[in-house]
Amino acid sequence: MNTTTIPAPALGTASGVLHAQRPPAPGAVSNAMAFGWRAVLKFRHVPEQLFDLVMTPIMFTLLFTFVFGGALAGSTKAYVQVFLPGILVQTVVFNAMYSGIGLSTDLGKGLFDRFRSLPIWSLSPFAGLMVGDVLRHTIASLIILTVGVLLGYRPEAGVLGVVGGFALLLVIGFGIGWIFLVLGLVMRTPSTVMTMGFTGIMPLVFASNIMVDPATMPGWLRLFVEANPVSLMTTAMRGLMGGGVTWAQTGLALLAPAVLTAVLAPLTIRLYRRR
Repeated sequence: MNTTTIPAPALGTASGVLHAQRPPAPGAVSNAMAFGWRAVLKFRHVPEQLFDLVMTPIMFTLLFTFVFGGALAGSTKAYVQVFLPGILVQTVVFNAMYSGIGLSTDLGKGLFDRFRSLPIWSLSPFAGLMVGDVLRHTIASLIILTVGVLLGYRPEAGVLGVVGGFALLLVIGFGIGWIFLVLGLVMRTPSTVMTMGFTGIMPLVFASNIMVDPATMPGWLRLFVEANPVSLMTTAMRGLMGGGVTWAQTGLALLAPAVLTAVLAPLTIRLYRRR
């Protein structure tokens, strides 16, 4: 009579089922990219955000160029050469506010409590917000530059100058974004974040050299405008895109973003962990 022999389970198995080795936990870069993709999906599913993103700077560009351009520079074409780099800086400064608004919204919905319970890098949600910032700044800047070119703006430094200017804009947005992340952690509602953000940013933007030459201002105001970080950023942008930028101008433009990052990034992490 034939008999069948059943082999014993192999070493490292239970009941003949092989136990596969657990895959390694994703690293910080993988976590950050996952939350960055979440930021991309927000634009895909809520395209109305782009409308809010670009309409205000477009209106500013058209309004100041056609209404004030002739009076301030003699012609709209001459004014847009000076004004467009400044409106790009203004756009990035205002758009950085969306980081704090998005953070406050997610906190209100309890999403960050869920994120905190996951075995992920603790700063991954912030990295995703930063990726969203890069997308917003790039999209809005490209649209504003296109409008400016249609109005007669010509970047005399060419493609390299435009690329350098956009790189500076991303650094500016990164540094200023920390202000609004702190507000998003401290304030209770997104509307409060927006109100506080506009209250602090509006004086810096309008009391700068973006729209008007500081030489036409009263002496006390001119001193403030010339030391204003937004003015320093605008001067560097004009030099990068128009040619003739100096290392000193670039360094002064990067000073405020560097200081904000050094001071507010650790504060943001501390507030997030204590919340």
